[in-house]
Amino acid sequence: MKELAQLLNEMLSAGVIVNYAIFGAIAQMRYTEPVATLDADVLVAVPFPDRVDALSGVYGFCAAKGYRPEGEAIPVGGWPVQFVPVFNPLTREAMEQAETVDFEGVPFRVVQADHLAVIALSAGRAKDYARILALLESGSVSRGGIERLAGRHSLAEAWRRFENRFLNE
Repeated sequence: MKELAQLLNEMLSAGVIVNYAIFGAIAQMRYTEPVATLDADVLVAVPFPDRVDALSGVYGFCAAKGYRPEGEAIPVGGWPVQFVPVFNPLTREAMEQAETVDFEGVPFRVVQADHLAVIALSAGRAKDYARILALLESGSVSRGGIERLAGRHSLAEAWRRFENRFLNE
């Protein structure tokens, strides 16, 4: 992960990306017990997000550093990494409000737990629901916090359905 943190910070310094934050299962491990995952997911803001090839700068920078794509991901330090451009107001807010943590002496931006939960809620897959439950169980998020954030991002009904299905038994 240190190698990925260094690469992301180099991209930031070079202007290839404007901002970034780790999300998904890797970010979840900051708040809960370790979970199984096959890749690292990184939200990125790029200088020209409206271009059809918005990630071309990311891929070009990685290639110049010797990191070549394999399928949907670019292996970095043993981890397949998926770069995901921010795609809605929720992911933009999550990236902008991410916390900077120290990873073996290298700064590394990680999405906060409440945003992880609401992003998972928006995806709505079984593994996403498990993520929300794990975050709640760990005490990293509260029902009220998720409800407020979900409401701000037009996900209040999705939260009500989740609560009824998993929490109001």
